[in-house]
Amino acid sequence: MDHASTRLSFRMPRGACDTHCHIWGSLARFPYAESRPYTPPERDKHMLSALHQRLGIERTVVVQGIVYRTDNRVILDAIADRPHTRRGIALIDPDIPEAELQRLHEGGIRGVRFGFVSHLASRPDLASFRRTVERISPYGWHVLLHVDAADLIELAPVFAALPVPFVIDHMGRVDAAQGLAQPPFAQLLELARRDNCWVKLSGADRVSAQGGTFDDAVPFARALLEAAPERVIWGTDYPHPKPRHDVIDDSKLVELLPRIGDAGQLRKLLVDNPLRLYGFTE
Repeated sequence: MDHASTRLSFRMPRGACDTHCHIWGSLARFPYAESRPYTPPERDKHMLSALHQRLGIERTVVVQGIVYRTDNRVILDAIADRPHTRRGIALIDPDIPEAELQRLHEGGIRGVRFGFVSHLASRPDLASFRRTVERISPYGWHVLLHVDAADLIELAPVFAALPVPFVIDHMGRVDAAQGLAQPPFAQLLELARRDNCWVKLSGADRVSAQGGTFDDAVPFARALLEAAPERVIWGTDYPHPKPRHDVIDDSKLVELLPRIGDAGQLRKLLVDNPLRLYGFTE
């Protein structure tokens, strides 16, 4: 990914947060799991910091990548460098020891991710899913849900019944070519209006049918922001694992923001909402 100097026409508000990014490496310290579904190039915490400095991002939520399975050391290491401005989302086993849950919480973990997407073959059985949700509830964590648009209608009742806040990744991975009236997006909007549902306005490169500047993803992000202005958050998804379209420069994603909402709406999206969800301190 390009870290070259880019002049941005949109300036991030102070305290802006990237709520969805990944770290891969350094591989000398944090080798990938042998059972990983793919092998990405090394993108360590220093490269992430350089990107955020260039984009004007001050807070970070690092999401555990499936290439590490449930070994969350790479996230904890990054958070330890900047404990006041970084948080993490983990992958965990249903039978994780209580002491390990406590250690993750103390290390800055604030949620657990579940993958329901078919291409990663990681869909959990619902009994294990519910058991894990019960385990994390006392810590005040939320659930991050990576789900295919085609499965949103089937899974919506399961998600709506969750006793903890839940976050839908990447605008539900809907396909912009199917239009705003497509049933999966209508279902996502219905979920988004629930008090315990949050949506990440990330993954424009996944939603877009045309690629390039990802213009066709903007109406979907705008509709979600208008449906749930207090419960939408934003992220780059750097370094973009298995993208639908290549993101040559993450500044292209930043430049979409002023087309999604006005200054007040963007402050909620980028600063105020992440502050509440992840427990950052001012």
